Amino acid sequence: MPEPESDFPPYPPRDEAPDRVTPSTDATGTAARRAVALVDWMFRSRQTGKITIAQFPNPALWTFLVTVVLRSVVRTRGGVRTGIDAVAVAALAAWALDEVVRGVNPWRRLLGVGGGAFAVVGAVALLR
Repeated sequence: MPEPESDFPPYPPRDEAPDRVTPSTDATGTAARRAVALVDWMFRSRQTGKITIAQFPNPALWTFLVTVVLRSVVRTRGGVRTGIDAVAVAALAAWALDEVVRGVNPWRRLLGVGGGAFAVVGAVALLR
């Protein structure tokens, strides 16, 4: 039985490679460029041009870290522990707000948003 006629040309034989770049190679190159551009945008400091994921802690973050250590040392439940928790929440909120407002790249601002969420949860827990 004869093959039906088609408007499309027949596929080239398998041993003959087409004279063009295959779509998968081109898409991979584009995807790689996009990934590099995303990492660049997300982590590159707008001030220095360097990749910045973490920085030396500022005073608010140091205060929070000290309160975390104090919480493991002070095992009492009462005014002292509540005071330590309040200082921790306030310090974390200050650090988070600073990162959201003055973060050097989107990653740092997202860290600030995450820290702010933890500060809100901590504040709600203190009020209960």
